Amino acid sequence: MASAREFRLRIRSVKNIAQVTRALQAVSASKVRKAMQAVLGTRPYATKAWQVLTHIAGQPGRANLHPLLMPREENHNTLVVMISGDRGLAGSYNTNIVRFALQQFDKRSEPVRYITVGRKGRDMLMRRRKTILAEFSRLPAAPSFMDVSAIGRLAVDEFLAERADRVYLVYTSYVNMVKQIPTIKQLLPLELDGGESRVVRFSAHAREASAAYIYEPGEQEILDQIVPRFTALQVYQAILESLASE
Repeated sequence: MASAREFRLRIRSVKNIAQVTRALQAVSASKVRKAMQAVLGTRPYATKAWQVLTHIAGQPGRANLHPLLMPREENHNTLVVMISGDRGLAGSYNTNIVRFALQQFDKRSEPVRYITVGRKGRDMLMRRRKTILAEFSRLPAAPSFMDVSAIGRLAVDEFLAERADRVYLVYTSYVNMVKQIPTIKQLLPLELDGGESRVVRFSAHAREASAAYIYEPGEQEILDQIVPRFTALQVYQAILESLASE
């Protein structure tokens, strides 16, 4: 039978563990709040960029406006940008996103390459002998747009060089503290048709007269800037969503 001293040591040990757990919980809650603030902070810019982009691309001759808007009839190569975490201790977060990506792309007939964001996803794909084009890890806890813009640029370069005919984004969408959803989105060619939630606010007044815009210096110059930047912005938002989910 344990002595009174052993009981006291056990009680002290449990209290210390509880104190550490409370501290970790407070830190995690703070990180979630910061991550959600970052997600919400990008939405006004993304919404306005999407509005300008859809207006320009809605003009006649859309297919010739920009190479990133041009659909390709055949898909010879697929590139997947998959976002996971650098560390474990996040339940099934990393396992779920890797399993989801493999379910979506393992049965494809065309070659599939991956750009991984996060060490855990990279390691799991390497163990399964998947082709990894590039890997990005050790991002800051609160990454800026500049911290992740290279990922979007790499995806754009691969598409423009015709080394990838489709580029997909696989990440975890944050809903709330108890619900996170593995998500797949076609990144390139950029799809302007569909039910993007950020466009709803602009379609609410669809019956009103369409606004007239004058673009300076010109539509083509704006597209050359906004299309690659918006592609990188989608990657940035996906990373922020995944950080909040983690």
